[in-house]
Amino acid sequence: MKNGFKSLWILSLFFLLLCSPANADSSQAQNALLPKVVVVTTGGTVAMKYDSASGGAVPAVSGKDLIEAVPGLDHIAAIETVELCNIDSSQMTPELWRKLSAKVQEILERPDVQGVVVTHGTDTMAEGAFFLETTLQSEKPVVFVGAMRSASDLSPDGPANIYNAVLQVCSPQAKEWGVTVTMNQFINSARHVQKDETTNVQTFNSGEYGYLGYIVGDRVIPFNHVLIKNKWPLPELLQDVPLLSTYAGDDGKFIRYAVDHGAKGLVIQGVGAGNVNKDVFQAIQYALGKELPVVVATRVRHGGAYALYGDDGGGGSLLSIGAHLAGDLSAYKARLLLMITLSQPDMTPEKLKRVFSPQ
Repeated sequence: MKNGFKSLWILSLFFLLLCSPANADSSQAQNALLPKVVVVTTGGTVAMKYDSASGGAVPAVSGKDLIEAVPGLDHIAAIETVELCNIDSSQMTPELWRKLSAKVQEILERPDVQGVVVTHGTDTMAEGAFFLETTLQSEKPVVFVGAMRSASDLSPDGPANIYNAVLQVCSPQAKEWGVTVTMNQFINSARHVQKDETTNVQTFNSGEYGYLGYIVGDRVIPFNHVLIKNKWPLPELLQDVPLLSTYAGDDGKFIRYAVDHGAKGLVIQGVGAGNVNKDVFQAIQYALGKELPVVVATRVRHGGAYALYGDDGGGGSLLSIGAHLAGDLSAYKARLLLMITLSQPDMTPEKLKRVFSPQ
């Protein structure tokens, strides 16, 4: 009995020593030596839990709770959280991305900050990442991350994804990549990443352009470099630019409607290498006649929009009448780039032509 009491007394003393101010100071000193990473939360599946009333996952987890659910995070970085919003990313808007970009830029200007992790829903993550890549003026790393499974799922992927995102920000092997989307261990550039799967955890890829790198254990293994960077000042006001997808038998009426109802520019998602039929070609001529910039992209997943055909509606003929081709940009990202560039106070048709010159 005496031996048992003695053991209990030793354990209690050890616990008290561990929690003493000296140990607390040591822990704080160790934390001060770690790189500072700010996690900006916006919501998405990563911050959702199942709700029996609605029969689906709904926003439910705060930014602080989200970070506390990631074991080992405090061993690789000193974490600070900023909660911008908590919404499903299907509800995201360019204006919210503008606010997000301004907040992230403000954080990156702090000398004590190594980089930023943005938690975001996957539905529009590729667009959000591209918006920040285009408007952020800092070279510090920014990693977009989320989850395909909610916090209440059997095997949520959010904690591991967040851990890897923070690890990437702190890694010397992950420099000069700008803004990335990092999910399921794969690192994608903001320009080329697309969501290609609606339910699987391996949802993002960069197609023929390839991944920037891969995370295994506590290592970042680089594969590629970011070759194209297109930076613009963050505008105070974003111009109205509708995106319209063409289809077989399209008569161009929706283009004319957009032109007549306040659009400041148009992005057309064409077929093939950026082609449209004759009726749509004439509708684009109508828009150009009203001095509205028109950018033509493609609905095809790989490749891009290029001047390969010269008949009415072909990429070559579209260029000849003053339209622009999106090159390797998806229609969604071409729309954001057109909104940002049209909002620049010194933008001219000649400058816009250079923005959308094929890379």
